[in-house]
Amino acid sequence: MNTKYHTLAIWFLTAGLLISGCGRGQLPETTLTSPATSIPTAMPASINIISSANINNVVEITRLGKGTVNWVSYSPDGQLIAVASPNGIYLYDSQTLQQIIYVDTKAWVTNVAFSPDGRILASGSHDGNVKLWDVASGSELRTLSGHTGTVYSVAFSPEGKMLASGAGDGMVKLWDLASGDEIRTLSGHTNWVNCVAFSPDGKTLASGSHDGTVKLWEVASGSELRTLSGHTNSMYSVAFSPDGKMLAAGSDDGTVKLWDVASGSELRTLSGHTNLVDSVAFSPDGRTLASGSGDGTVKLWDVASGSELRTLSGHTDMVISVAFSPDGKMLASGSWDNTVKLWEVTSGSELLTLNGYMSEVWDIAFSPDGRTLASGSFDSTVKLWDVASGDEVRSLHTTFVTWSVAFSPDGRVLALGSNDGFVELWDIASGEVLRIWRGHEGSVNGLALSPDGQMLASGANDDTVKLWDVASGNELRAFNWHAGPVNSVAFSPDGKTLMLGSEEGTVKLWDVASGALLRTLSGHTDEVKSVAFSPDGRTLASGSFDRTVKLWDVASGELLRTLSGHTGWVDSVAFSPDGRMLASGALDGMVKLWDVASGDELRTLSGHTDAVTGVVFSPDGKILASASLDYTIRLWGVLP
Repeated sequence: MNTKYHTLAIWFLTAGLLISGCGRGQLPETTLTSPATSIPTAMPASINIISSANINNVVEITRLGKGTVNWVSYSPDGQLIAVASPNGIYLYDSQTLQQIIYVDTKAWVTNVAFSPDGRILASGSHDGNVKLWDVASGSELRTLSGHTGTVYSVAFSPEGKMLASGAGDGMVKLWDLASGDEIRTLSGHTNWVNCVAFSPDGKTLASGSHDGTVKLWEVASGSELRTLSGHTNSMYSVAFSPDGKMLAAGSDDGTVKLWDVASGSELRTLSGHTNLVDSVAFSPDGRTLASGSGDGTVKLWDVASGSELRTLSGHTDMVISVAFSPDGKMLASGSWDNTVKLWEVTSGSELLTLNGYMSEVWDIAFSPDGRTLASGSFDSTVKLWDVASGDEVRSLHTTFVTWSVAFSPDGRVLALGSNDGFVELWDIASGEVLRIWRGHEGSVNGLALSPDGQMLASGANDDTVKLWDVASGNELRAFNWHAGPVNSVAFSPDGKTLMLGSEEGTVKLWDVASGALLRTLSGHTDEVKSVAFSPDGRTLASGSFDRTVKLWDVASGELLRTLSGHTGWVDSVAFSPDGRMLASGALDGMVKLWDVASGDELRTLSGHTDAVTGVVFSPDGKILASASLDYTIRLWGVLP
């Protein structure tokens, strides 16, 4: 299997399971649209070249991107909106969407809920923990541990004394907030629990599960009152009406059902969405129901009749969360298009859009002058970042997922490799496409421009490696490679040798002029994901799914040393500009720095909450950038 798709498959089986749930350092300030406003970001400068002498002083300077939107919630007083993301919790002013505070949870947050008095924020996360946070300060108050799977949903009881949580272990837990003790576990679902909700009187708890059912529980005893069956697929969202007489449930079957709580009878089915319903919410007066769907729309329904009142369109991807303001005048929606939108309920008009979130990042590259960082991501955009400020300066909108990015030596052109076999050249100044190559039949996993900028090499999932003439667009050569998908390619500093890493677990060196195979380096026990030449061209590094990095002598092909320490697949390797240090990023979310001469591990940089897919040093060696499936890029350096 191609490594990009392999990594993506793993992501969907872990982080991506958020698609089926209620939930799904100082960062750059938010960008608002309507009207568009960009707020400059202050960013400290790394003053020294990263080296073994100052390795312990390397810190995270900033993060580019805030993750993606996993859940949105209004505070009880309506003044704040909380957004859950893979990197923490963001609190915004509900009127302006200006960021108020950032809570660094150090874990992937799936869901958030305010306590009834608005002083405490509860979060569920990937690590199976429920955490309580002080809203005013952002400090952690308590950790509630006990689940053995991702916590997909949290809910406070109306009086604020208990918290309910539903998780991937199929369990619902009730917690005493004063002591932090687990009161009881409610078992009965046969698959993960995606959503939980208390009735307004606090006597009943509803839980929706991937097993396709909604269960109603007596809170006092923990006994199951009834099971509501009728949906034909997974349950993603539940909500009680303000009077507690009705329950709304959204499902993967694309419908919302309204149930009579007392009898358990189905009252009506609301049909209209063309994809799963991931979130439902009643208006404070109980007359209107909002539903957010995988079809990218929010629908408003008349509860009494079941008729559709209006459709709110504007999101370009799945709407995973909807929440009414306490006065019922506004509705907030969070989407996997990486935005939060505020809508006026009466008119359905869009009031504000909050940007700054982004999709998972697959590859990054510094421009030759080190001033710009390019990132390719799953949301079909390539972003260009100003390294000095951390601001996004341009977004290139493509028609494909960008697996690989590479700058030309003069920094004027950016090469992109796509998931559908295309290779494109973009003019950075204008944002225009200069050339498109359609020579591959599988995802382009590796790209490299020759040092003189005249040739482009591309390696793909279709088992091919191609060499292109940049000026004419002609295919110069297809290397004789038929042993599986190619994961990465790199030119030697003199441009005479092309190196590739493959799914078969070897590293191969080819003569660029003749296309002859020079050498095969064997030693990895799993596919090679990333390769890099040292700046002097004498050493090469290879990172593998066998969780190791290997250093090789280019002239002899001799294995110099094996660097072990990662607990997950090594997805990326990069030499420092002086060649003395090697950086590696892995599925374990860690970035490791190694001494090339000795092979010693110098430092582990932790902070990412998912796989690190790319590492690269700036040309001056003062910044190390790391990209991750946690939807952020982190810049590391040495501060004064």
